[in-house]
Amino acid sequence: MHRITLLGTGLIGTFYTMTLHGQRRADRVEIVYSRTAENARRFAAEWDIPHWTNDLQEAVSHEETDTVIVGLPNHVHLPAVKAAAEAGKAVLCTKPLGRTAEEALRALRCVEDAGVFAGYLEDLVYTPKTLKSLQAVRNGALGQILWVRSRETHPGPHSAWFWDAEPAGGGAIIDMGCHCVEIIRSFVGKDNRPVEVMCWADTLVHPIDAEDHGIGLVRFESGAVGQFEVSWAFRGGMDLRDEVSGTEGTIWLDHFLRTGFQMFTSGGRSDYVAEKAEQETGWLFPVGDEVKELGYVDMFTDMFDAMDEGREPAETFYDGYVVNAVVDACYRSAESRRWEPVELDVWRGAEKAEPISVPTTEMDGQVVIKRERMPDGRTNLILKDPKTGAFQQKTVDEN
Repeated sequence: MHRITLLGTGLIGTFYTMTLHGQRRADRVEIVYSRTAENARRFAAEWDIPHWTNDLQEAVSHEETDTVIVGLPNHVHLPAVKAAAEAGKAVLCTKPLGRTAEEALRALRCVEDAGVFAGYLEDLVYTPKTLKSLQAVRNGALGQILWVRSRETHPGPHSAWFWDAEPAGGGAIIDMGCHCVEIIRSFVGKDNRPVEVMCWADTLVHPIDAEDHGIGLVRFESGAVGQFEVSWAFRGGMDLRDEVSGTEGTIWLDHFLRTGFQMFTSGGRSDYVAEKAEQETGWLFPVGDEVKELGYVDMFTDMFDAMDEGREPAETFYDGYVVNAVVDACYRSAESRRWEPVELDVWRGAEKAEPISVPTTEMDGQVVIKRERMPDGRTNLILKDPKTGAFQQKTVDEN
């Protein structure tokens, strides 16, 4: 059983506490910190937390806690991680680890120098569908991974600080692209070094300095490509989708909309539907167990099991650092409108990723490019002459 210091009383703090205190779990929040005493007091009363404070040092130094969870705005992550590590506590930090790769690397060095356990709270790689899909990929069901697409779009963040580029470190890309990048890395393989990025970002809807839209391509050393799409102006709720394409198969994931739970209502009292839902009447798309479907339950299970077993969690501070480095390259590319290298001062993956290589088959000395069954039952072949490079089409009866 772990006793927890929770830093932050916003939406993410609510989801974290809902998860930690739910389903008869033994781990409990012992003290909660907010920058305002009023919010700390209210949150503690709502979740039956024994202690509250608006003093960060008091929170991380609380004698009855062994773990600090950082659920604060992005610009406070580094000082909060540093304070927790210096207090000798295990540290779990929400995404993104830092506003930049430089901040993330400093956070990584804080916990490693202090010798404390650290975990990166990237919930969307822990969703039930993602975990099952990752296992299928690791078992070879898709062959070699060629392309991964990750999409997160919704009507915009819930707190004011997200919209301010300085404390946030950017806009939709740092907010949601960080999710997408780590989902892509998880499917492509974390040993596979991200090499370069091409990104477009713009502010299309909101009167803010940060971008409210972004699309990026991430090329990996193996030749695989990741693609992400993020928006703060998508209407209709929160759209979380992933696609994975390999040499032997494909996976499509829809995590939040069109998941099979639909409800229509034209009356009754208004009630919470799901995160970022835009309406409470008409056709609705509720989520059965929101914290489970968003990955929080399996995320915290992995974190505390790893802590107890003396191993690393699936998501580490180093992963957070790599994500920040990719996001940094995205912002440089959006500015330069060119491919930009992913600058990693520290690389702990494979020295060299194996390039994508698919065995070829031959027929009568010709390389078989494609084999397809036609409506008449015969087989259509596209062939290439390995000597001349010429292509030809051939139809054969293989019955």
